[in-house]
Amino acid sequence: MNTTRQGAAVHAGGIGVEGPRGWAFRAVDIAAEPGTLIAVQGPSGSGRTCLLLALTGRMRITEGEATVAGLALPKRMGSVRSRTALAHVPGVADLEPALTVGEHLKEQALLGPRIQGSPLASLPWGKRHKEATRARVDAALAAARLDPESLPKGLRTTVRDLERIEALRLSVALGLMHGPQLLAVDDVDLKLADAERTEAWQLLRDLTREGLTVVAAGDGAPEDALIVRTTRTAAEATKATKATKADPTPAPVQDGTDTTEEEAADAFAEAGRA
Repeated sequence: MNTTRQGAAVHAGGIGVEGPRGWAFRAVDIAAEPGTLIAVQGPSGSGRTCLLLALTGRMRITEGEATVAGLALPKRMGSVRSRTALAHVPGVADLEPALTVGEHLKEQALLGPRIQGSPLASLPWGKRHKEATRARVDAALAAARLDPESLPKGLRTTVRDLERIEALRLSVALGLMHGPQLLAVDDVDLKLADAERTEAWQLLRDLTREGLTVVAAGDGAPEDALIVRTTRTAAEATKATKATKADPTPAPVQDGTDTTEEEAADAFAEAGRA
């Protein structure tokens, strides 16, 4: 099977998302070709999740311009959504602890596009549908490096019984199921040991080497990743201060605090969620 993937180019200039409590993030610039690993860094509450949602067409940007796979945001949000996928995003792409690995895979497979050809071929009990579904599931598991045989009860293992790195791999597999051009992964390093964190980033790096574009939030990214920050560095802050003194025109300001999960949720609701 050909594993070459078609990635999405990502270009953004000064993009931001503003909610009722201030800016979730702003002034973010990105220039990434297909097959790039984009690492989003910043403290918790600095808008990392909102940036992932914005780049996948699931949150409306309120300033700046961006294109994903040549599609303009926010004008082509629907088209961008159809070409992107989410993994491991709290409150948006969660795994259900009580469901098994197999049940998650089956449910995600049912959400896939209809098989071309006879209308009967796309029915869940049709032979072509079953074969295509099996192939899609196997390919996603292989790409996420998740071997069901290594799990305590195979595909019957519930999510609550998975190790954190295994749960991350499952979430990635679900995101890959329908061949996105861009995969957004949140909290890559959440509660992982150092070795597991390295393993997780290596997985995402391998996916980009196959052509997929990956945008991931977390620390410890490989040196060759494109780093995008949701908070300004000291040098950037100094530059912004000088620019403000040179141009005293008032600009929108934040509320003085980092964006909490509640604030991010408010921004999500106001900016527009798919």
